[in-house]
Amino acid sequence: MDVLENLVKIRKLKKEPFNAAEFNGMMRLANSRLKDALIPGLSEDSQFLLAYGAAHGFALAALRKYGYRSESRYIVFQCLQHTLGLSKYKWRVLDKCHNVRNLAEYEGHLDIDSQLLKELIEITKDLQRLTQSLRKN
Repeated sequence: MDVLENLVKIRKLKKEPFNAAEFNGMMRLANSRLKDALIPGLSEDSQFLLAYGAAHGFALAALRKYGYRSESRYIVFQCLQHTLGLSKYKWRVLDKCHNVRNLAEYEGHLDIDSQLLKELIEITKDLQRLTQSLRKN
């Protein structure tokens, strides 16, 4: 966790004690968003935004489990290789999704690639499984 401590030193992360109720709430919301993203017939735009929200929720829950917090979605995703052992490839997919989400939120432009959506959903399922395993620790 030296990398996370270095991020504290440069003020990209804050240390904050773990709170089980907060963790459980984040997990509940992320699980709900992922479940909703998988509803048949939902538009790809809605699926993307729900799956992205779920991925962020799982990533933030993992970071909180280790006693850290960040205001930056980018940093929360970047820390996944340290909190959950997520591969660089998967982290880069989430980074691309982050950029797509930002274009939608800040510029009103949402152009969803079906393959990117498929990868986002699969990675979010991975995050769900990995974050669930943190409950046992």
